[in-house]
Amino acid sequence: MTGVPDVSPKDTWDALRNDPQAALVDVRTDAEWNFVGLPDLAGIAKQTVLIPWQIYPTMQVNDHFADQLRKAGLTPLHRIHFICRSGARSLAAGQAAQAAGFPHAFNVADGFEGPVDGHGHRGTVAGWKADGLPWRQR
Repeated sequence: MTGVPDVSPKDTWDALRNDPQAALVDVRTDAEWNFVGLPDLAGIAKQTVLIPWQIYPTMQVNDHFADQLRKAGLTPLHRIHFICRSGARSLAAGQAAQAAGFPHAFNVADGFEGPVDGHGHRGTVAGWKADGLPWRQR
């Protein structure tokens, strides 16, 4: 596989439901997980893997990202879907994962909240929340 393909949130959900080797890694910060919410995979007997791509509050890239993927039990056989707020950090994380030996990396297009709407709010136009997929507050 070359590059990290974008996959819609709904197609990601279908992959997570139907593929035992599919995993979801949320690469947002702990502040985002705590205050914005998380994808909820309990209904399909899976858990979202929480590994920040950048460390809050400095927003430095997480130097231990690939090691943390391995520590979470992920292997090169997994098909890993990376999600962030809008799809930018998750793309970078997917590229780093591929470079670290995880060939099956996918970027969740529009992320958890997607772009802002006409009123400056996220979560209504596109993304995991806007698509009505399961999520919860932490």
